[in-house]
Amino acid sequence: MKGDNKKQQYRVNEQIHVREVRIVGEGIESKVIPTRDALQLADQMGVDLVEISPTAQPPVCRLIDYSKFLYQIKKKAKEMKAKQVKIDVKEIRFGPQTAEADYAFKLKHAIEFLTQGNKVKAYVFFKGRSIVFKEQGEVLLLRLANDLEDVGKVESMPSLEGKKMIIMLAPKKPGSGNQKKKEQQKQATPALQQVEKETPEEENEE
Repeated sequence: MKGDNKKQQYRVNEQIHVREVRIVGEGIESKVIPTRDALQLADQMGVDLVEISPTAQPPVCRLIDYSKFLYQIKKKAKEMKAKQVKIDVKEIRFGPQTAEADYAFKLKHAIEFLTQGNKVKAYVFFKGRSIVFKEQGEVLLLRLANDLEDVGKVESMPSLEGKKMIIMLAPKKPGSGNQKKKEQQKQATPALQQVEKETPEEENEE
């Protein structure tokens, strides 16, 4: 067994004190044998006896080089981590009386965020006495959810949190909304086309 500086998570060779074990490994027939025989077999093969399932009856041990065994575990963990999709939350801000051009521009970005696999936190910010327009804010957010129904699903309905009315949208499965996305972009009206020709200062609007 090659040395390993990391904290050992598995019992190996003489650390295994049970009377018998089930051995497994490449080219090895799974069978239950006395632990001393398993250790002798590992020694003959030039590998280690690694306990991989200590709670089984009897414990399961693998005949493999311990360093190779740790490498395989690390590689598998890395592959699983790579498969995990990181989901970011993108925020889109509206005013209670958002103009059509501004709405069309932000709708376009919401579509892009969702189709890229991100969540969207859209909210209407009520400044000062504009809180009296909270019903309009709710209508706007529901309209947004409806316009995004083919690329996103509602995770939480519009709710008022302080001066913000917020709705959360999560992406649908990749490819499920490509056609609707194209239709929405076509239906973005001349207002959207006009916005795209200009520098989109609205995006950084507070």
